[in-house]
Amino acid sequence: MLDLITPDIGQMSRAAPPMAAPHTSPVDMADLLVSYLEQLGVDHVFGIPGGAIEPVYNALARSARRGGIQHVLARHEAGAAFMADGYARETGKLGVCIATSGPGATNLITGVANAFDNNVPLLVITGQPALPSFGKNPLQESACTGVNVLGMFRHCTRYNSLVSHAKQLEAKLVTALQRALRTPRGPVHLTVPVDVFRKPCAPHESIYNLQTLLRPSALIDDEQVEQLRELIDGARNIVLLIGGGCGEGIHAILQFAQLTQATFVTTPDGKGLASPQHPLFRGVFGFGGHATAEALLRDPEVDLILAIGSSMGEWNTGGWCEALLNDRLIHIDESEDNLARTPMARYHLRGNIRAIFNRLVERIHEARVHIDGVKPMAAEVPFERDSLFAAPAAYHSDAVPIKPQRLMKELSQMFPPTTRFLADTGNSIAWATHYLMPPDRRMGERRLGGGNRKRGPGQRQATGGWLRQTMNFAAMGWAIGAAVGTAVANPLAPVVCITGDGSVLMNGQEISVAVAERLAVIFVVLNDRALGMVKHGQRLAKAEQIGCDMPFTDFALLARALGAHGVVIDSAADLQALDVDALLLRDGPTVLDVRLDGEEIPPMNARMRVLADGNL
Repeated sequence: MLDLITPDIGQMSRAAPPMAAPHTSPVDMADLLVSYLEQLGVDHVFGIPGGAIEPVYNALARSARRGGIQHVLARHEAGAAFMADGYARETGKLGVCIATSGPGATNLITGVANAFDNNVPLLVITGQPALPSFGKNPLQESACTGVNVLGMFRHCTRYNSLVSHAKQLEAKLVTALQRALRTPRGPVHLTVPVDVFRKPCAPHESIYNLQTLLRPSALIDDEQVEQLRELIDGARNIVLLIGGGCGEGIHAILQFAQLTQATFVTTPDGKGLASPQHPLFRGVFGFGGHATAEALLRDPEVDLILAIGSSMGEWNTGGWCEALLNDRLIHIDESEDNLARTPMARYHLRGNIRAIFNRLVERIHEARVHIDGVKPMAAEVPFERDSLFAAPAAYHSDAVPIKPQRLMKELSQMFPPTTRFLADTGNSIAWATHYLMPPDRRMGERRLGGGNRKRGPGQRQATGGWLRQTMNFAAMGWAIGAAVGTAVANPLAPVVCITGDGSVLMNGQEISVAVAERLAVIFVVLNDRALGMVKHGQRLAKAEQIGCDMPFTDFALLARALGAHGVVIDSAADLQALDVDALLLRDGPTVLDVRLDGEEIPPMNARMRVLADGNL
């Protein structure tokens, strides 16, 4: 499968780290853990050390000396989990975060819960005091006889276990990895006492071949696919809803859309998987979305709506809007949990999305070649973006302070096509979802017949697309850490984090990690002196104005205090004056402190509709 966005080596300021040499001689159980991570091709882990996790850090140091895994020191454990999340989305590999016992483990929970609700595969390793000290009130005890972190992680992991004996580690680790990488994907947690990690491990080849054991399945039900094809053949007007789970299958999906002339909309987290200039694109449906998308789904001329790879939560269904959730719906997904949320659908199909659409494309070609030839694909003409926007005048406005709509226009045009944009929770997601429209994106796969190149669990996927967001749990500050993890994973690609002043004041210390790792991440701070979504939500709901205003903060000055480059932006002209190429070649991050017009109302009508109706 071709990557949706291929890194431009010409934009690189430094080379990717070398692959680790094979490690076949573990010293203790912590070395065995690290040797399995090396086997998976994991090249970076994220965390903060402490006494109870010291053996793992010793093993990581030994790995690093032989050219293996590198450790990235976070500033807060939640930041480490966010970084592992960004790393996993960028590489297609497992993200790994590590913390000591007690508060180290509890600090991880928000980041782990966020990954759980967004199906991001993480391996979470926490330490424990030595087993003989359990129940004696040792420092930072967090086992069943202390502050029980195992019980806390139970609700936000796919697998969660205490390793109480050295001989359990290998089997439990392999089980955890299987649970992390199968559908539904997500974080898994192992907590290990320090004395268990220190147990000697005889040198030997690892028993399990993880590349074979964890290879993703591409099985599909041919009979069900044939039934779906018959429904499609009988339809005159098809609309696709492309969700965030379509990353690995997006090329085949876009080819299917062109062969059938099916227009498509995306969910907010699916927007980055397709070009906003695609002639068949009609906008985003859901939070921060476009009226054109909802109007298309409500069109009575539409026969079928194919919802693909969508979790069907509040933000990617427009607040469970009936325009989508009706008997015209066909729901296609790998997850049984997602399919269970659409009982009204005409048809459900569970299976590997990429394999399903490869098969559909092949069947369409077979039928058309033998009957009436191949139907011409849609002409690639520029899409009229202004028809999507709720406030097109603001999108082009030269007003000072800069309007957020115009900020998104400038960001769309400033950076090269290989850029990864990450939008943080709050107004950042709303503005980016609605107005960020980079040009020069791939239109999709062009190979007739779909293609069936196989992948392994460690192959770079970039399945997050060019715009990455966090749905559902929606933790503030996620994008700051995830941007660091993305840049660590792929220093060849420009990374732009769009975040708010509230998120920076909550988790902005992770910018210091980008300084330490010399990552040229661009942090764009929407500085409106408020928790913007809260402020506007209270106004739109005619609620009390409380708890949303913040004093002015000079984020450019704060950036310089952290060792980053800081620039104040008041206008579109300030952005146009920036030497973007120089910023991307810097030996460290840049913070753009954007003093924007905070009175502009973000596109959040879907959210307000849900808040207004407690029965939804």
